[in-house]
Amino acid sequence: MPGKSTEKDKRDQMLLVRVSRDEKLRIKALTRSEGYPCMSDYVRSRIFRRLDKKVISLDENTSYQLIELDYELNKMGVNLNQLSKQMNSFSGYNMGDNDRQLLKQTFGMMMQCLAFYRNM
Repeated sequence: MPGKSTEKDKRDQMLLVRVSRDEKLRIKALTRSEGYPCMSDYVRSRIFRRLDKKVISLDENTSYQLIELDYELNKMGVNLNQLSKQMNSFSGYNMGDNDRQLLKQTFGMMMQCLAFYRNM
């Protein structure tokens, strides 16, 4: 039966956490925006989802390389963004559809790489 819970799963313990008025309003807003029925469900979800994350231990050299790669990818993304803005705003340059598509595709791939490394 969906309504039954085992003795182990019963939520019969209370945890009191003090927050400011603004923090409570923010938690309420996040609870609603993420579709949770109550703040307790939202808070439990946020706490335990955090605990379920994988932890990857890297040696110092690998960690440094990932930080450098993140920095370089970010720089390239900024440069591509600036280039595309200039190309689109310069009236004398007629960028073809193939150029636009290639630029858009390259930028998208870089953003995927950046997101991947940031989520590690």
